Amino acid sequence: MPTHETMPTTATQQLDQQVHATLAKMNSSLSVASALLAATDWALHLAASPGKCLELAQLAQRQAAELAGYAVAAAAAGTTPATPTTAAAPAPLVQDRRYAAEHWQHWPYNVWQQAFLQGEQWWQAATQGVWGVARHHEEQVAFATRNSLDMFAPANLWWANPEVLRATLDQGGANLLRGASNALRDWQQQWLPQQRLPQQPAAADDLQVGRELARTPGKVVLRNELIELLQYAPAAGQVHAAPVLLVPAWIMKYYILDLSAHDSLVNYLVQRGHTVFCISWRNPGPQQRMLGMDDYLQQGWYAALDAVSSIVPQQRVHAAGYCLGGTLLSIAAAAMARDGDDRLASLTLFAAQVDFSEPGELGLFIDESQLAVLEAQMAERGVLPAEQMAGAFQLLRANDLLWSRMTRQYLLGEAPRRNDLMAWNADATRMPAEMHTQYLRRLFLNNDLADGRYPVRGTPVALSDIGLPAFMVATETDHVAPWRSVYKFHQHSRGDITFVLCSGGHNTGIVSPPGLPHRQYRIHTHAASDHYLPPEQWQAVAHQHEDSWWPAWQAWLAERSGPQVAPPPLGNASHPPLADAPGQYVMEK
Repeated sequence: MPTHETMPTTATQQLDQQVHATLAKMNSSLSVASALLAATDWALHLAASPGKCLELAQLAQRQAAELAGYAVAAAAAGTTPATPTTAAAPAPLVQDRRYAAEHWQHWPYNVWQQAFLQGEQWWQAATQGVWGVARHHEEQVAFATRNSLDMFAPANLWWANPEVLRATLDQGGANLLRGASNALRDWQQQWLPQQRLPQQPAAADDLQVGRELARTPGKVVLRNELIELLQYAPAAGQVHAAPVLLVPAWIMKYYILDLSAHDSLVNYLVQRGHTVFCISWRNPGPQQRMLGMDDYLQQGWYAALDAVSSIVPQQRVHAAGYCLGGTLLSIAAAAMARDGDDRLASLTLFAAQVDFSEPGELGLFIDESQLAVLEAQMAERGVLPAEQMAGAFQLLRANDLLWSRMTRQYLLGEAPRRNDLMAWNADATRMPAEMHTQYLRRLFLNNDLADGRYPVRGTPVALSDIGLPAFMVATETDHVAPWRSVYKFHQHSRGDITFVLCSGGHNTGIVSPPGLPHRQYRIHTHAASDHYLPPEQWQAVAHQHEDSWWPAWQAWLAERSGPQVAPPPLGNASHPPLADAPGQYVMEK
């Protein structure tokens, strides 16, 4: 294992590490032992639960009768019957768009999809509520079953998908030929990236960093082993006095906050008179394998804050962190509060967790067995590969990110969708072995930060020391940082908290400029003196608004940013401009 405390020191320990690393290569970096333990726990307890088995048998019998009646009515009507003769057939989930097309309402496709949805319901009942099964194992089995079923959904089968069959008839099979070409291109990009097909560029090739993306003007004013600090040029003669420092996650490139001009949160702030700084994390290689969380704190956060305080002196800083960047920022804010460092004016967290007691579906991949596999693999490579992290996120949203994409591109023959967010999503990064192990163990597995055991400079920090006004944004359909988990910050901070729950997912909810259709958010401020509100009660009292939450945050910042002043220079004598934004670290592959 790559951590200092667990580094193999004997030949036998090194042998174990090598075996685990080999198993990781054979099993897509997933722990077979963890999966078997979960399946065995579930199967043995189900076998010892005759009442649950009887309940499942009754459910299967009832579903069979309902499906038979539905099939007869559908065959007679030729389409989905308006008033089925039996109990209502199962309907697709609200977020399940696989069966939204009108073709699915005609016989026999409506019967196939209803049979599949009933199967999903049966397996959901079978994997949940079994006496004696550990919660982690129950969630693992339910997740694995759901993903296995999704592989064989009618929407993914060319002979069962009416949209694909219609396209094939209408186009004489041309859609399948284009799909084969798309599949070849994807295979070539994954396994032979130097020989990319020129006639069909990938989605990310059309949009280039520094040209269409990450194009807000600015300068690199700091560069060290881990970060470049970008300072953006003012857009007006007067700016708000207090600067804003953005701390993005290091899982992906920083420019999700500076996409194309319309989708750029950085540009939005600059255009409204804010002096904006942003950390650009280095894409680490094996030579940075021993960089840990302390390095990300010291060479990342504190180095950036020192530079901002030097360039804009005598002003407190508005700090905003996204995802892991927000977690790191919370650790730093707690340490600064403990140490009497009062350089922060406020704290903003975008889809960031500080309490990992209920981390959502990512927690399915975090247990001792799984970490042993990951740590052995990272000890060999020195980093967590970019494609491995991307694969984990694809598993969490397989319907949207995997199966529906394959249906569109391989069966319908559609060209890859191209937009700035998808280009950013394809620009994945690696993570140092030491940092990733510490992050997974200390935060996800042990929940050290929320429980007051996370050390900074040798002494644990307490989130309860944070008294800064906070602005928090969570998203309704976030699979990475579920909003109720993000909301737990209310149980730890003693400052005022303005909490926003917006539509969208982990990325689309944050990249939400004004003017996009179907966007809304709820907002409510919890004063430090108020009693705690559970999430459901917060939803009841929060005010709902249409459109983007960006203006609400910008107004919140402006109220706390002092009078308008002349903009500061780009850099200073201690931190002279080194290069134009977006810098060189963001270009590293």
